[in-house]
Amino acid sequence: MKGFIAVMALALLAGCSNFNLFNTSAPTDNWTTWTCDSQAKVLWRYTDDSRKEVDVRLGGADQVYRLKLEPGAEGSLYSNDMLAFHVKGEEGLVYWVATNDLIGRGCKAQ
Repeated sequence: MKGFIAVMALALLAGCSNFNLFNTSAPTDNWTTWTCDSQAKVLWRYTDDSRKEVDVRLGGADQVYRLKLEPGAEGSLYSNDMLAFHVKGEEGLVYWVATNDLIGRGCKAQ
């Protein structure tokens, strides 16, 4: 009986090892990762094919900011009440809207 319990315990542990319950980092599937001159990491992706909205995560954090395309900007400027993300060519700029604090410039794929 002790052998049976030991085998069942090992089987249970082996099954649980496939689940990474302690991994708190969010998945990076379909996210573009850019590094800025300030070494800030910006993960972003278009929400659909129209490219009128982007999702942005800073430093790989779990919080996602949904930003909408603003008219009239050179390049593409996406923003909401908190964050702005400006894409021009293959580079970007990201900053806090309320305080105008720069998070990073010269952001690009590494």
